[in-house]
Amino acid sequence: MSWAIVPMTRERFRFESRWPGVMQNTLHSAGLEVHVIEDCLNGRRTVWEDPFKAGRNGLTGLAQRMEVNSPLALVIIMLGTNDFQSMHPHNPWHSAQGVGALVKAVREAPIEPGMPVPPILVIAPPPTQNPRGPLAAKFKDAESKCVGLADAFREVAAALGCHFFDAATVTSSSRVDGIHLDEDQHLALGRAIARIVRPILENKTL
Repeated sequence: MSWAIVPMTRERFRFESRWPGVMQNTLHSAGLEVHVIEDCLNGRRTVWEDPFKAGRNGLTGLAQRMEVNSPLALVIIMLGTNDFQSMHPHNPWHSAQGVGALVKAVREAPIEPGMPVPPILVIAPPPTQNPRGPLAAKFKDAESKCVGLADAFREVAAALGCHFFDAATVTSSSRVDGIHLDEDQHLALGRAIARIVRPILENKTL
């Protein structure tokens, strides 16, 4: 979803149209000189592997990516959609525990002494709804398996002292394939996340 595939294609929206790019440009317009580092991968899970395509476990290499990009003012985690692909038996509790493992990895990453451990914003992606097109079989039954994901993420975020946002409050999943985001939905989500991120960054001193 964050990688921003154009629904029903193998193409990708431009950075300016993807929600991270929209968020960055919205923050720039508000006077915040931020640089958004995208670390998005099509098909990434929270903590599980894709049996057909290697490298989709979000936990693998996360500590090293923290080292590479530190110091960071904020880490945003928005995963979960792919946890409910048809080859997985997971429910929202499992996915939320995966997010918890990612939060732990971020906070325990071996960054250089004196560098700040950044705050974390957990975002629950909008639910999958009626998957259509070439990926329909891959996401069969995802719309029922993911019910309650936002509540599960909210609970884990609160328990771990993370910021939280439910993307479904501003957008659904794609009207085209029911899985990803359409261009106007990236726009709505990026602007909404900028409103959440702005006070976090303004209160953060590196």
